[in-house]
Formats: sequence, structure tokens, C-alpha cells
Amino acid sequence: MLYVALSLVNTREMRTSHVATDYDEVRSDVKESQENSLEALQSANAPDARSVVQELDEADGLDGAGVPGGEFIAEELIVQVIPQADDEFTCYSCFLVRHRSQVARQTGAQVYCTDCEG
Repeated sequence: MLYVALSLVNTREMRTSHVATDYDEVRSDVKESQENSLEALQSANAPDARSVVQELDEADGLDGAGVPGGEFIAEELIVQVIPQADDEFTCYSCFLVRHRSQVARQTGAQVYCTDCEG
């Protein structure tokens, strides 16, 4: 019983002595620094958004942009594709074409090479 009486006294003192704090409210020193930062940004000589877009459009029209050395090479790559031979297989795990001597395991149509099974 004595403990209950003390706890009631403590809660009454706490209610009267403490004021609720709104933690969502912006502190005054933070608010002032935010206003100062905004004023500094507005007064700075920042480029206009239209001028930035115009500069980007002009840069896109330059020849050789994005190509090392500034050259544009309009050459096609010609590759001869050789079909898979009768003594070769395609590994079901790594999808590389291997010689039949490298077959490690075969399950139905699935063939695995020695590198994948090793």
C-alpha cells in the first residue's frame, strides 16, 4: 500500500511540473539556419533552368560526342557462325559448346561438362 501512495504522489508531481514537448515542431535555431540557407540560394547567381536545357541540347548536337577519340565509326562487324559439329555438345549448365570427350553426366537431353560437374 505504501508503494501505491508514493507512486500516486510521484505521478501528480510529474503532471504539474512537466510540460508536454512537441518533438515534431522545428527548433528555432534549425528554422533560422534553413531560412538563411534558402536566402543564400536565392541570391546566388545560379543558372536559369532554360539556359541549362539549351546548353544540353547544343552539346547533344556535337559530332563525336560520347565516342572515345571523337570519331564515329560506321563499320559493321562480320562474324562467321559455325554450326555445332556432331562430336560437340552444349553444356546444360554453362551453355558452352564442348567436345564429346568433356561429357561428365547426361540426363536425358541434358548434358553436363566436366568443368560444371567437377
